[in-house]
Amino acid sequence: MSTKVQVARPTKIELARLKRRLKLATRIQKIVKDRLSILIMEFLDTVKECSSVKQRLLAEFKESYRALSVTTGYHGYAFLEKELLASQMALTIGTATRNVAGVKIPVFETEDTQTPGSSVRNTPGTSSLVDNSTTLSRKCLKTTVDLAELQNSLELLGAEINKVKRINNALEYIVIPGLEATIKYLTMKFEERDREETARLKYVKLLIEQREAYAY
Repeated sequence: MSTKVQVARPTKIELARLKRRLKLATRIQKIVKDRLSILIMEFLDTVKECSSVKQRLLAEFKESYRALSVTTGYHGYAFLEKELLASQMALTIGTATRNVAGVKIPVFETEDTQTPGSSVRNTPGTSSLVDNSTTLSRKCLKTTVDLAELQNSLELLGAEINKVKRINNALEYIVIPGLEATIKYLTMKFEERDREETARLKYVKLLIEQREAYAY
């Protein structure tokens, strides 16, 4: 059962004001519902993309691990560890934002930065296996950044969806029904008052007519 809105003075001016509030609340609810639909669609698309990137990352990790195992078997663990400790993998991550229905979603973009010592050194005794392992590892790192962006987007979108849902539920089940119940109550009250006033005027008119008839 909806709760009526508290009214200080039940007047027709107050009734008109409540009707304007109801009209405004209905318009706001429509906007909120449209925004909620956009957010849910974006959330579902992000979930699908996130699942796809996860599968791709698992495949890349599997491929990278296989390549690293082959490289370790060919060069030996001690040699490979020495090469990796002496090398660096410079990777710059650029950040930006995109707006989705009022929600600022972060965007990560990886940029390769080639600097001296930014890759495994080409020392005598190394082979293309080392370069291949490095390339696959870099690929895994970039995909990990993409996955982090999608998961962060899911968290932000999910939080905003819950917030918008609460607003929509408050409008749909509390604010609008309360305004409608109050407007209905005041309308019936004023109609009853008008009927009583009309009946009272008719009765007064009848008394006046009777007195005038007796006067003659």
